Amino acid sequence: MPDSKEIAVLASVQDAIAKPAVIKVARGMSHFGEHSLGWLAIGAVGAAVDRERRKDWLVAAGAVFAAHAASVVVKRVVKRTRPDHETVQVHVGTPSKLSFPSAHATSTTAAAVVYGALTGKRLSPMLVPPMLLSRMVLGVHYPSDVVAGSVLGAAIGGIARRKLKGRKGRHGQHSGRSN
Repeated sequence: MPDSKEIAVLASVQDAIAKPAVIKVARGMSHFGEHSLGWLAIGAVGAAVDRERRKDWLVAAGAVFAAHAASVVVKRVVKRTRPDHETVQVHVGTPSKLSFPSAHATSTTAAAVVYGALTGKRLSPMLVPPMLLSRMVLGVHYPSDVVAGSVLGAAIGGIARRKLKGRKGRHGQHSGRSN
């Protein structure tokens, strides 16, 4: 059970930024990240348009899927329930009542790491903080849920990034700069 400090932080985030326009954007992000489908679609598009590195894009998308799956397994082991406190408002539906770790945070961080490696862009600073905050704005995750999800996604994404770098060495393909 999260402590009162986590509930206080969550309520503070909502008080500070959970305005109608922010909630609308956060809901859009939630739908994009649901079951990591938006990130998987980006991987599929990458594989379709970057034919020289199609296998790399498929490995990267596979890492995003693996990150999401890992978060679901951890949720089922930990069994922490989502926020349910009078100071926290829930602004979106969820497919389960389990919160730890945030699957959105996990898949988004993994996507930022592996797709950043393929594009040569530092995607994590642009993608990860907004997704983590959105989960708290929507009232569906505690701060430790999103941090743990991001750490799990970074670990899985990092493993896949190393695999992509190994492929570059074997096949002479350019995988871009690390994230």
